[in-house]
Amino acid sequence: MTVDTGLECYNCQTNLKSPQDIQVYVVNTNFTLRWNYAGNDTNVTFSAEYRWFEDFETGETEWKELPGCQNVTRTECDFSSAITKYYDKHHVRIRAEKREEVSPWSSIVQMIPFDIAQISPPGIELQSINGVIKIKVSPPEANQVQKMWINDLSFKYNLMIWENSSNAEFRNRSIFPVDVIDDLAPDTTYCLKVQATYPMDSKEGLFSPIHCVKTTRKVNVLFCATNVSIRALNMKFHLHWNNKYKQHVSYNVQYLIGYLKKLYDDHSMKWLNVPGCENITDTQCNFSSIITATSGFFYLRVQAMSEYNKSCLSNEVKVDPLVTNEIGPPDVKLDISDVLLHIQISPPGGSENEIMRDHYDLSYWILYWKNSSNNEEEIKMKEIKQTIGTISDLAPSTLYCVKVQALSKAYNKSSPFSKEACIKTPGDKTFPLIILATFVTALFAVLLVATPLVFALYQAYNKIKYVFFPSCQPPLNIEGFGGQLFNSPFLSTTEEPIENCFIIEAIITEEANQIDFKDYKHSKQSSRDSGNYSNDDDTSGSKASEETLEKEIV
Repeated sequence: MTVDTGLECYNCQTNLKSPQDIQVYVVNTNFTLRWNYAGNDTNVTFSAEYRWFEDFETGETEWKELPGCQNVTRTECDFSSAITKYYDKHHVRIRAEKREEVSPWSSIVQMIPFDIAQISPPGIELQSINGVIKIKVSPPEANQVQKMWINDLSFKYNLMIWENSSNAEFRNRSIFPVDVIDDLAPDTTYCLKVQATYPMDSKEGLFSPIHCVKTTRKVNVLFCATNVSIRALNMKFHLHWNNKYKQHVSYNVQYLIGYLKKLYDDHSMKWLNVPGCENITDTQCNFSSIITATSGFFYLRVQAMSEYNKSCLSNEVKVDPLVTNEIGPPDVKLDISDVLLHIQISPPGGSENEIMRDHYDLSYWILYWKNSSNNEEEIKMKEIKQTIGTISDLAPSTLYCVKVQALSKAYNKSSPFSKEACIKTPGDKTFPLIILATFVTALFAVLLVATPLVFALYQAYNKIKYVFFPSCQPPLNIEGFGGQLFNSPFLSTTEEPIENCFIIEAIITEEANQIDFKDYKHSKQSSRDSGNYSNDDDTSGSKASEETLEKEIV
C-alpha cells in the first residue's frame, strides 16, 4: 500500500480538516478502511471515493463513490462489496463533511488487494479420546462464495500447543486438516491454537482463538504393535515392530496415500492392506511392492488382531520413499593398461533399479592411493558422474587401491564406501622399448646402405660372367661339321650347359642386290679368329662348307 501526499481542495475556505493516517486492512475478501480525524467539529461525517486500474499502463479512470463508506459517522467503514478485482491496482481517498461544508480530500492510498491481504484464522473442532486429541481444521474461507485464496488444498496448518500451567512449554508442529495429536500426558489440560499458511505466496495467516481440552487415559492393549519403524536400503523397504504379548497375534500392515491426508474429509476408512503383509505372525514385512517411481509419500500402520477377534492400531509412520531410503555402497572392478587404471562402478541396487538410477542423479567419489609401507602416501580423490572412470600417471610395479562412495546431492545422501579393490601396475617397459627402438633403427640403416652395395656387386658379377664365361656356344655350321667341341677349363663337356644358336638366313628377292660374299667371308674369318676353335686340320672342311654355302646363296 502506498500513499499519495498530494491534496485536492474543492472548497479551500472550509474550516474542516482532512482525515489523516488512512489505512486499508484486508483479511481474505473483507476490506476495511480506517483513518484518524484531528478536528474538533461535531456532527461530522465521512465519505470515500475509489478508482481502479485494470491495466497499469492505462491512464487514470474516474473516481466513484465507495459503497459502504458514504456519510459514516465512525472513523472506519467496510467496503468489501465494492472490490472484486483482487489483482488490480486501486486508489482510495476520503474527506470530512458537515452539511454543505466539505474538507479537502485526504491523501490517496494506493493498494493491490491480494498483496496486502491477510489469511483469516481457520476453524477448529477438537475431540479428546483414548489419551489423544483428534483435531479437524476448516479452511479460512470455508463456505464463502468470493475467495481470495482459490485452492484450499494449498493451505498448510501450524499448531501451537502447551499445557495449561504456569510453566507451560510451547510446542509447534505441522498438522493436516484431519489429524491426531498424541504423545500427551493423561488427565492434563492442553491449550492450542492453529494458524493457516499459504506457502505458494509466502503468506502467514492469523492464529485462531485459543481452545483448551483435557486428555483422557489411554487404554493399555497388550497385543498392540509398538516401536514401528522402517528400514530401507536401495529401494528395498521393510517395516519392523515389537510385540511383548506372548499369545497368538496376527498382523495386517496397512497404508494410506499421503495425498488423502491433505483433504478435509475423514480418511479413516481409506486405509488399504499391503499385499503379502496380511494375516502374518512375523513382526516384520517387506512392503516394497507398493513403492513406485510416482508413489509419492504415504503412511503405514500395523493392525494387530488377537485370538479373541479384538484389534488394535499402532502409531502411524510416514514414508517418503526417496527421502526414507538409504543408499548402499557401490561395487567396484579394476582393470589396468600400460598407462591407465580403469575403474568400473556398479551403481547401488544394481543397474536394473530404475528408481535409484533415474531419481537420485548419482555421482561418485573415487579414493585411490599407493598401497605401500609408507604410511604418508597421499590419498587422492576424484569425482565422476559416469560409472566408468580412469586414473593416469601411474607408477610402474606399484599396487594401487581404490574405494568408491555414491552421492546424491539432490537428496543430500551418501552411501558407505565400497570394499577396497587393489591391482598392481606392470613393470617399467621404458628400457626394453629403448633397446627395441635402437635395434630397429640400426637394422634400417644397415638395409639402407647394404641394398645399393649388393645391387652394384650383382651387376659387376653379371658383367664378369658374361665376358669371361659366356653361356652361348657357336653352332656347328660355323665351327664345322664333325668338329670337336672345345673343352672348358672349368666344366666337363657333358656338364656344361649349351645354348642352341641359329643364323637367320636372309631371303633375297630377285630385285635385291647381291650380298657381298667377301664381307661375309671376312666376318666369318674374324669370328673364327676371335674364338677358341682355330685348328689347321679343319681347313679343308671349312673350305668345303664355304663353297656349299656360296652355292646356296647364289
